[in-house]
Amino acid sequence: MNLESPKINVDKSPQAVFDFLSNVKNFESLMPENISKFELLEDDTFLFALKGMPEIILKKKEVVPPNKIVLGAAGGKLDFSLTGDITETGENSSEVQLTFNGDFNPMMAMMIKGPISKFIETLATSIPKSI
Repeated sequence: MNLESPKINVDKSPQAVFDFLSNVKNFESLMPENISKFELLEDDTFLFALKGMPEIILKKKEVVPPNKIVLGAAGGKLDFSLTGDITETGENSSEVQLTFNGDFNPMMAMMIKGPISKFIETLATSIPKSI
C-alpha cells in the first residue's frame, strides 16, 4: 500500500526543513489533535499513539541531506515506512511530500487506508506552521 500526502509549500530552505524533520522530537508538534501519547525513546526513535489506535514506534532509517528522510516501523507486527521528500522550489522555499509505504493484507489495507491518509496529510500540513 502506497499513500501520498499533498505536496506542501514551505517558506524555508530544503536544509531548514530537513534539519527540522531530522530531529524526531519535532514530530510531536506535527501530530494530530487526537494524539494520546508521544515519547522520545532515543535520539532517532519515538513512540506515539492516537486515540483508538495501537502504539507505533518509528525509527529514523535513512537520511539523504537535504532531500529525504525515511522513518520506519521499529518492532511490532506491521512493516511500513514514512518518507519525507523535500524539493527546492526557490531560493528560500521548498516543497515537502510525505509517502507512507506498507505491506498489508487486503483486509488490513482497507481498514487503515482512510486513517493513515488523514494522518500523513495532517503531518504534512503541520510542517509550515511548526518550523
